[in-house]
Amino acid sequence: MKSIAVEAVRTLPRLTRLGQIHDHTRISMGRLMTEQARRTPHGECFLFDGRVHTYEAVDRRINNVVKGLIEVGVRQGVRVGILMETRPSALVAIAALSRLGAVAVLLPPDADLEVAVKLGEISELLTDPPNLPAAQDLPVHVLVLGGGESRDLSIPDDGSTIDMEKIDPDAVELPGWYRPDPGQARDLAFVMFSGAGSKLLPKQITNHRWALSAFGTASAAALSANDTVYCLTPMHHQSGLLVSIGGSVAGGARIALSRGLDPDRFVQEIHQYGVSVVSYTWAMMHEVIDDPALALGAHHPVRLFIGSGMPAGLWRRVTEKFDPAHVVEFFATTDGEAVLANVSGTKVGSKGRPLPGGGKVRLAAYDPVEDVIIEGEDGFVQIAQPGEVGLLLAKPPGDVDPTAAVRRGVFAPGDTWVSSEFLFRRDEDGDFWMLDGRGTAIRTAHGVVYAEATSNALGALGAIDLVATYPVETGETTVAVTAVVLRPGEALSPADLAEAFAAVAISERPDIIKVVPNLPLSASYRPSTTHLRASGLPKPGRQTWHLDPESGAYHRLTAATYEALQGAVR
Repeated sequence: MKSIAVEAVRTLPRLTRLGQIHDHTRISMGRLMTEQARRTPHGECFLFDGRVHTYEAVDRRINNVVKGLIEVGVRQGVRVGILMETRPSALVAIAALSRLGAVAVLLPPDADLEVAVKLGEISELLTDPPNLPAAQDLPVHVLVLGGGESRDLSIPDDGSTIDMEKIDPDAVELPGWYRPDPGQARDLAFVMFSGAGSKLLPKQITNHRWALSAFGTASAAALSANDTVYCLTPMHHQSGLLVSIGGSVAGGARIALSRGLDPDRFVQEIHQYGVSVVSYTWAMMHEVIDDPALALGAHHPVRLFIGSGMPAGLWRRVTEKFDPAHVVEFFATTDGEAVLANVSGTKVGSKGRPLPGGGKVRLAAYDPVEDVIIEGEDGFVQIAQPGEVGLLLAKPPGDVDPTAAVRRGVFAPGDTWVSSEFLFRRDEDGDFWMLDGRGTAIRTAHGVVYAEATSNALGALGAIDLVATYPVETGETTVAVTAVVLRPGEALSPADLAEAFAAVAISERPDIIKVVPNLPLSASYRPSTTHLRASGLPKPGRQTWHLDPESGAYHRLTAATYEALQGAVR
C-alpha cells in the first residue's frame, strides 16, 4: 500500500501538469531545466567522466552558450543543426537552443548529411570536435562546442567555422528581444528524421509533443531525483530525445553519460554512478550482455531498462542477467504523436499501451494485401478487432505536423487523426504488438510478411541472437528473407523453426531463413541488411531453409528450389 501511495505522489503532479498544457502554455526543455535549477541548484544534473555537474553549473553553462549563439547571429525561431556525440555539451546545446526559442535539428550521423541539411532547412550547425571534419564538408556555418580542455581544432581563417568556446559570454550584451524560455506548447522545438541514408523524412516535434513524451515517460518509469539514468541512447533517435533524456529532465533524475558503449566501462560506470535506469535503442545491449567478460558482481543498482526496439530474445537475456530489473519498452513515432509503453514488462516484445496523460490512439481496420484502410457502410473507418492487423492512428493534441499523413472524418464527422504508418495487432488485454511499417511490410506470393513479428517469433528461441528480415525485389514477385545470427555454440534446425512459428500464420512466414555470421548495426544499433540485399537470394546451404507454403514447414534450400526461385525473380 505504501508503494502505491508513493507512486501516486510521483505520478499525479505530472499527469495534472500534462492536463494543464494548452497551445499558449510556456513549456519547453529549457524551461524545465530552469525550474530544476531554481528548485535544487546544488542537485546533481549530469555525471560524466567521474565528475558531477550540478543544476546550477549546467544552467550557467546553458546561459553562456545562449550568449554565444546570440553573438553569432542565432535568433528565436531559427533552425540550427546538431551533429554531436551524446555528451554533456550536446545536451547543453539542445537546452540552449530551447532556451533561446530556436529549433534544434538533430542530424543522424549515418545518414546522407547533405540531404539532412537541405531537408532540415539549416544554415548553422552545432558540432563537437569528433564530428568537426564531417561538419566542415557541409554547406553550413559550423559552430564548434565542447571537447574538454584539450582541443586541437583545424579551423580555417575564412570564418566558415567558429570555435564557440572562445566567445567570452561576459562580453556579450543581450539584445532587447531576448526572453529566456519563450517556447509555447504549440511552437516547433525539434526536427528529427525517419528513414536511413538518403531516404530521409523530416519530422517536426512541438514543445507539447516533447512534453507529452517526457512527462509520460517519467510517470511510466516512475523516475525521480533518486534515480540515475544512464543515457547511452543516441540523441538523434526519438527514443533518446523523447524517452531517456526527456523522461530524465521531467522526472528530475540524474543523467549519467558515457564516452562509449564498452562492457568494462559499462560495469564500472553502472557501479560508480549508482545507475538505476539504463536507456537503450534496438540491439544496443547486445554489445554488452553477451560479452564473456561481463562481471556485474553479486549486487547491482539497476532496476529498469527503458528504450525502444529491443529484440525479444535480447530482452529475455537482459532480464535474466540483470534480475530483478525489468524492461520498459516504448514505441514513439518520430514526431511524438503516438507513444506506447510496455510498463509491466511481462509480455516480452509487446509495445504495451498508450502512455498515461498522452494522446489518444486507435487501430484502424486495414487490409494488408491491398494496402487500404477498411471503411464501413457509413463511410467511417472501422476499428480493428483484437488479433486483426490495424494501422495505428493518433489524435493530435494541437497543430498538426505539415509533413504528417493526416486523415479527417475518420471515426466521426470533422475529426482529425494522424497516421503513424505502422501496423499493429492488439490483443484481448488491450496491449499493442507491432508488426512492421506500412511501407516496409513484405508482400510475397503467399501473403504479407512482417519483420517485427518475425523477430518476435524467432526471439523465443534461445539459440538466436539477432534477426533481420528483408525483401528480395523481383519483377513479378517478392521473396521475404530472414537472416539470423546464432549465439556462440548454438545450432538451428527445422524443428526449432516449426516451434518458433507455431502461432504464426503460414501466409506471414518468411520464404527463406538463413544463418549468417553477423549483422552490422547502424548508429542507432538497428541490425542492417544493406549488404545482404545487395547479394540477392541466399545460396543453398546447410543453414539455409525455404518455406513450403502448403504445409508451413521449412526444408533445406536445395539447388533445384534455388533455381526455381531464381526463375521467379528474373
